[in-house]
Amino acid sequence: MINIGIIGVGRIGRVHGESISNHVKNAQVKAVADPFLNENSIAWANSLGIKETYTDYKKILADPTIDAVLICASTDQHSPLSIEALQAGKHVFCEKPIDHSIKKIKEVLKVVETSGKKYQVGFNRRFDHNFKAIQEAVAAGQIGKQQIIKITSRDPEPPSIDYVKISGGMFLDMTIHDFDMVRYLSGSEVEEVYAAGSVTVDPAIGQAGDVDTAIITLKLANGATAVIDNCRQACYGYDQRAEVFGTNGAISIQNDSSSNAVFSGKNGVVAEKPLFFFLERYMNAYADEIAAFVNAIVKDTPTLVTAQDGLEPVLIGLAAQKSVAENRPVSLKEIRAVYGL
Repeated sequence: MINIGIIGVGRIGRVHGESISNHVKNAQVKAVADPFLNENSIAWANSLGIKETYTDYKKILADPTIDAVLICASTDQHSPLSIEALQAGKHVFCEKPIDHSIKKIKEVLKVVETSGKKYQVGFNRRFDHNFKAIQEAVAAGQIGKQQIIKITSRDPEPPSIDYVKISGGMFLDMTIHDFDMVRYLSGSEVEEVYAAGSVTVDPAIGQAGDVDTAIITLKLANGATAVIDNCRQACYGYDQRAEVFGTNGAISIQNDSSSNAVFSGKNGVVAEKPLFFFLERYMNAYADEIAAFVNAIVKDTPTLVTAQDGLEPVLIGLAAQKSVAENRPVSLKEIRAVYGL
């Protein structure tokens, strides 16, 4: 049985706590910590059988019976907590991104390498049943030589402006998942990025220095071209689709909905809307990614989403930001050179 401590019990911390307690074998949450712990969060923890609740995360790191730590705190705490937990001898699962700073991510990478502990980044879409089906078909060679990868990712509603201001920008907050999906589905690396961004949802997002709508074109090392389209708001729900096209055919996935019922009548054909947002759409993926993390600890195998996998989408995101700002294609070599990579 792997004992887990969760640092941060906001929305995503609670998702992981519940999925571990209800769906992950060979693991249990022994303790949670959050500086804003209150009666509600303590009651939530107790309802799952978690008796140890702290405002000081250091109590989790000091507990020799805790094998692994889930870092679900605010983004600015991901990299320092990662380093501290690894140095305390804990295996670490860190929600994305590791950091917005490449320098800080590099510091985490060094500690991961020297610690000998498992480290997994929370790109949960890799564990979604739909995206896995595409990846497995592509890896098996079913579509032949890859030519075009298309990813659509649109949220049902924009985040608050307060969140936008600290998010790192859409490319490092929202599109980062899609950059990871391009790497995951193709099995190849991104070499060049050209991004066009605009503000079509909320002028306040533009006033905060961000975009809310974008098309990103990426050239891959395997010769394929990827296209991502993003928008912070789709009136019909959470829009998550993908296709990989190649010389032997194409494979695509559509949105999940609450049912596949379709009504056909004289005024038209009506189907269910997509599931509303990421918690509904990817709940099973959250459980599966933690199960994979625990499995890597138990079997002493590499994690399926490494610290390096956490670095690459941030580099792509920085290239996209530079591309929008300078209205030109930006090579990843250029970005890597800036950071000595």
